[in-house]
Amino acid sequence: MTEHATERVADRTAGEDESAGRRAGRRPRALKAAGLVLAGLLVLGAGAAGWTYRHLDGNLTSVDVNNALGDDRPPRAMTTPQASPSASPVPSGSLNILVLGSDSRGGAENARLGGGEDSGARSDTAMVVHLGEGRTTATVVSIPRDTLVTRPSCPLPSGRTTAPASGAMFNSAYAVGGPICAVKTVESLTGIRMDHFLEIDFSGFADLVDALGGVTVTTDEDIDDEDSHLTLPAGTHHLDGEQALALARTRHGTGDGSDLGRIGLQQELVKALLDQVSTTNLLTSPSKLYRVADTATAALTTDTDLDSLSALTGLGRSLADLTSDQVDMVTMPVVPAPSDANRVVTKEPEATELWESLR
Repeated sequence: MTEHATERVADRTAGEDESAGRRAGRRPRALKAAGLVLAGLLVLGAGAAGWTYRHLDGNLTSVDVNNALGDDRPPRAMTTPQASPSASPVPSGSLNILVLGSDSRGGAENARLGGGEDSGARSDTAMVVHLGEGRTTATVVSIPRDTLVTRPSCPLPSGRTTAPASGAMFNSAYAVGGPICAVKTVESLTGIRMDHFLEIDFSGFADLVDALGGVTVTTDEDIDDEDSHLTLPAGTHHLDGEQALALARTRHGTGDGSDLGRIGLQQELVKALLDQVSTTNLLTSPSKLYRVADTATAALTTDTDLDSLSALTGLGRSLADLTSDQVDMVTMPVVPAPSDANRVVTKEPEATELWESLR
């Protein structure tokens, strides 16, 4: 990230009104698509929709983050009140969502896709999605998993707590305390309250890409990674779910072989997936619509405030005015760690300035 990246994020809001007219009519970014897809299940008919709703609602898995972490957290963001209580039934305040891609070690399918042989899990990918007030802008910040952080003490389901640790790898938070500890560690690192979290594991990600019919990506250089089992010449490729997952995990077969290089590939993949969703007319095919919704809900773990179909649909509807040009993807500023060249630490003051611009 350049030294001016944080300034660009902060300045974007100031120019929002001036550029609104120019952005009118541009293709909407597909962050809203999940909610629209779920809402579209109503086309299946009243009786079928009732069964479908209950089935999809039952697919969701949740974790009670709010109850576990209590009040020892950053404050919720202040939002501007609506002009009138009935002005808009759709939420429009700013929102912060921690999105985790978990390197799950459980289950035969996750193991086959590279999750390993033990039963543990790590947060292989972590992105903070900040939706600006009005939800017409979004900033997605990737946190390198190899960042050395101060990991706070986290509550465990047993009633015990984990020990705090300094100089711990960021992704160790999930390993020792699951999503609750991942959320608390992100909040400690950023000073920003995570309003929600969403998690998807290896097999769920691959299944979702397949349900969407694959994803088209363009690579600038050859990729040959023995660890992720992906070989791609430079150019444009249409990938199935397993190949897309391999691309998301690739680090040794391209660039400098670092986690930062992998983050670049992941960000490009996310953009490609959003484009794929936005250009796939699911509402014309009830069977495909159902398959995507069934796969998505089964693949997700959420906080308890998002663990219903109606909550996810409401989130999707609130993003109806989010356009493609208004999604910025950046990486938390980091530098090599003095103690270990294979690890990174936050680059200051740039990292703090970035998080402050999103509060």
